[in-house]
Order: sequence, then structure tokens, then C-alpha cells
Amino acid sequence: MPQMLDPRPSALTEESFLARFGGIYEHSPWVAEAVLAAGLGPVDDSPDHLAVRMSAIVDAAGHDRQLALLRAHPELAGKLAMRKELTAESLSEQASARLDQCSPEEFARFTALNSQYNAKFGFPFIVAVRGLQRGDILAAFAHRISNSASDEFRTALDQVHKIARLRLEAMTAT
Repeated sequence: MPQMLDPRPSALTEESFLARFGGIYEHSPWVAEAVLAAGLGPVDDSPDHLAVRMSAIVDAAGHDRQLALLRAHPELAGKLAMRKELTAESLSEQASARLDQCSPEEFARFTALNSQYNAKFGFPFIVAVRGLQRGDILAAFAHRISNSASDEFRTALDQVHKIARLRLEAMTAT
């Protein structure tokens, strides 16, 4: 039997749904708003189903809206993290990879890669960090910076979808 979100999304008021799911996609409540506009049913109580619906909305949103979504993400071990200005979800995710414990050398490497990546692609490097360590993330960073703009745009969106799915799944873990 599939896991169900508790309380069930289909039983929530619009305001409660947006409060709970508006941050699944970083600073982009429009994704949850679009789910609501299309209607909710009992099938949406499954995190897998809700994740598919939300990712389809993002994939159909068009390049400009997708780019805005990518740009809504914080840099890894970046300025917002150092100033403790991340969303609770991003803070937890970055801490799980111990990005808050970078050595001065690692921090310098993240800072340099963040600058290079942002200059090349126009949005921050995005990776689902849960289960990764700093070295894994730096290796992915160094590898992906050589991607073409179109390949990296798609890879970044795929990572955003993975982050959203992990956030939804975490809501079922109690």
C-alpha cells in the first residue's frame, strides 16, 4: 500500500495546502497553487502522485518560469548559508551534507565554483544533497560545470524535482 501524506492533502483547506506545500519548490508557491487550481483528489494523498503532478507543472511552465525557479535556489555553502538566511528546508538539507562545516579550503572551493557556475549558466548550482558528502558535491560541481547550457538547465531541473520529491517523502516519515 502506498504511503500517504498526513494530514492528507485532499482534506486540507486551500490555505492549509499552500502553507504546507507552497515551499516544496524553493520560493515557488506557484507550483502548489497550480495543483490546487487543477483540483485535488484522494490520489494526491500519495507523495509519489503529488510529486509527479508538481514536476509536470514545472516542466510545462516554460523556460522563463523554470529559470526563475532555478534562480530561487540558494548557492551551496554560499552567502545565504553563511548569514543563516536559508529556508528551513535548505538549511536542513545543506546541514545533512555538512556544508555548514566546510574547512576554509572547501569553502574557498565552493565560493570559486559558485562564481564560475553562476557566470556560465545564470543560476546557482543545484544538487539534491541528501545522502551526499562535501567531496561528492564538489566532484559533481566540477563535472557539471563543463556541461552545455541546455544540458545543465535540464540537469538542474531534474535535481530540483528530486529535491521536491525528497521533501514530500520526508513529510511521510514520522
